[in-house]
Amino acid sequence: MRGVLFDGKQSQVVDDLEIRDPGPGEVLVAVAAAGLCHSDLSVIDGTIPFPVPVVLGHEGAGVVEAVGAGVGHVAPGDHVALSTLAGCGACAECDRGRPTMCRRAIGMPGRPFSRDGSPLYQFASNSAFAERTLVKAVQAVKIPEDVPLTSAALIGCGVLTGVGAVLNRARVDIGETVVVIGTGGIGLNVIQGARIAGASVIVAVDNNPAKEALARRFGATHFLASPDGVRDILPNGADHAFECVGHPALIRAAVDLLDRHGQAILLGMTAPTVEASFLPAALFLDKSILGCRYGSSRPQRDIPRYADLYRKGALLLDELVTKTYPVEDFAKASDDLHHGRVARGVLTF
Repeated sequence: MRGVLFDGKQSQVVDDLEIRDPGPGEVLVAVAAAGLCHSDLSVIDGTIPFPVPVVLGHEGAGVVEAVGAGVGHVAPGDHVALSTLAGCGACAECDRGRPTMCRRAIGMPGRPFSRDGSPLYQFASNSAFAERTLVKAVQAVKIPEDVPLTSAALIGCGVLTGVGAVLNRARVDIGETVVVIGTGGIGLNVIQGARIAGASVIVAVDNNPAKEALARRFGATHFLASPDGVRDILPNGADHAFECVGHPALIRAAVDLLDRHGQAILLGMTAPTVEASFLPAALFLDKSILGCRYGSSRPQRDIPRYADLYRKGALLLDELVTKTYPVEDFAKASDDLHHGRVARGVLTF
C-alpha cells in the first residue's frame, strides 16, 4: 500500500508498505484524508527527534476496516477521526481525565508497519500518511457520516490543539481579550476557539498580509503584521496571549503583552535545545506562562463535541482546507505548507 516514509535523510512516497492485522484493543482504519501539519515537517528537519524509518502523518480520518478483540465502540464501516493519544486508560492521569499526560502515550512508538520484511516506526501512534493505519481503540473516535472526511481529518490535531488550548487549558471566558501570534493551522483554530468562547477582542498577528482575510473569517477582530501594535489596541495588555510559531522572540512578546493576571500559552514547537528569555518581573501581578500539549484534550469527549459544533455552523472546518493533494504530491504539499501558501493542505487516498 501507499504511504509517506522518512528514512532519516529524505521523505518519499512508496507503494509497498505492509501493515499487520489488528490485535486485541486495536482498530484498522482505511485512511481517506490526512492533514499535513508542521509537526510532520519538524520530523523531517530534525526539530522533533524521532526514530527512523518512520511512516509519517498524525492528523487523519477514515473508515474502520477491522477491529480486534474487545473493541466495541466502533465497528467496520464507521467513520472515525483519529487522535494521537494512545492513552492506557488505567493510570492516574487517564483516571483524572488528563490523557495528554499519560506516560504510556508519550515516547513509546510502535512498529505495526513493515517494508521488505523490515519493521517501520509509527509516528505519533498514528501514521495517517498511509492508505491504512493501525491505532489503539481509544484513538478511533466515531463521527457522523455527514462530516466530510477531508474536513474531519483536521479535528485530530489542529482543532484539538488550537480550540482545546482555548477551552481546556486557558479557559478563556466571555468578554476576555486574546492575542494570537501566528495564523497557521493551529493559530486559526485558536482564533475560532476564542470566538466560540466569547472573547471580546481577538488580535491576530502574522507577518503575512495574505492571511488577514482568513483570520478575520475565523473570528479575529484585528490583524497586525507585528506584536508591536498590540498595545495600541489593548493598552493594558491581553488576558491571554497564544504563541503559535515557536520562535523565542515571539515567546518573549507573548509574555510582554499580558495584562494583570494574564496568561501566555505556548503552542509553537521549538527545537529541544532552543532557549527563550523573559523578565521575571514581567510575571508580577499573577501573570503566568503555560505549556500546552495537544490542547489538554480528551479526544473521546472533544472530537464529538467539535463535530457537533461543525454541524451547527459554529466551528469552521471546510474553510481550513486550502487545498487537497493526492498522496503522490506530498512534496508539493510540503513546499506549500513551508512557504505559507496554505492554512492546511490535506492529502487524500
